[in-house]
Amino acid sequence: MIRRPARTALTAGGLALLLAVAGCGSDDGGGSSDGPLAGAQLTVGSKEFTESIVLGQITALALENAGADVTDQTGLAGSATVREALESGEIDIYWDYTGTGWVNILGHTTEDVPDDLYAAVAEEDAENGIAWLEPANFENTYRIATKTDFAEQNGLATTSDMAEFINANPDQGAICAASEFINRDDGLPGLEEAYDFEFSSVVELDLNLIYTQVGQDCPFGEVFSTDARIVSNDLTVLEDDQGFFVEYAAAATLRQETLDEYPEIADIIAPISEALTGEVITELNGRVDNDGEQPEDVAEDWLEEQGLLD
Repeated sequence: MIRRPARTALTAGGLALLLAVAGCGSDDGGGSSDGPLAGAQLTVGSKEFTESIVLGQITALALENAGADVTDQTGLAGSATVREALESGEIDIYWDYTGTGWVNILGHTTEDVPDDLYAAVAEEDAENGIAWLEPANFENTYRIATKTDFAEQNGLATTSDMAEFINANPDQGAICAASEFINRDDGLPGLEEAYDFEFSSVVELDLNLIYTQVGQDCPFGEVFSTDARIVSNDLTVLEDDQGFFVEYAAAATLRQETLDEYPEIADIIAPISEALTGEVITELNGRVDNDGEQPEDVAEDWLEEQGLLD
C-alpha cells in the first residue's frame, strides 16, 4: 500500500518537517516482495495542479507494482519547492516540463530556445545530477484563454488580437492568473514584453479557480493547454501567434544516483510515457476536474486499461 500523508500546500520552509513526519508512516504495506524494485524505498512527488498529481499517482502505482515501497508526496506547492525536494533527496522522482527546466531551473530566457529542447535540458541538467527520462507524447504549455462568446464578439483568435484589444480597451484588460505564472519569465512578464502590451490589472487566484472566473472577475485567464476545464467552461484558447511560450513536454525527473541504483525505473516509466498522448492526459485531467474522481483512482484505472499493472 502506498503511504499517503495528508496533502497540503507547502512552502519550502515547511517541506522538510512534513516529509520527516511522513517518513514515520505506517510500515504495514508496501511493494511486493518480488519484482525489479523489490526492497527499494522511493518517495514520489508532484506539483499541486491536477495533471502533475495524476502523473505522480501513475508513477507511484507503477513503482509499487514493480516491488517498491512507495511514499506519496504528491501535491507540493510550486515548481521551486518540488525541485528543491528532489535535489535534497526528500523525494525521489516527479514529472516536470522542458520549458520549466529550460527557463526556471537552468536560468535561460525564452529567446534562442534550441530546436530539441528536451535534449538540451537533459544534457545541461545532467551536470546538476538530475536525469530526465524520455518525455511523454504530449506537451502542456501555458496559454491565454477567454470566454468563447467574448472572443467571438471582439474578434479575438490570437494573442496579438488580445494585445491590440487591451491596448484599445484597457478597462477590459484584466487577467486571472496564479502566482507562479505572474512571476515567471516564461509567464506574464515575458508575455507582455513579447507582445508589447500590459494587462490593466492582474487578479491572483489559485490555479484551480481561474477556469470558472474567466468572464467574471476578468476577461482573460492563464490556462494549461491540456486542461479539460477549457471545454467544460466554454473557453477559447488564443493562439500564441508569435511563438512566445516554449515547449513544455512532460518527463519524469530523478536524481542520477537514484537511476544508477535502480535503472529499472527507466524501463517502468518508458511505456507510460509512450502511452500518454495529449488526448489521453486531457481525458484523465477531466475525470478529476470535471467528474470529481480521485487522482489515484483515475491513475489505477488507466494503468490497468493499458495492461501496465500485474
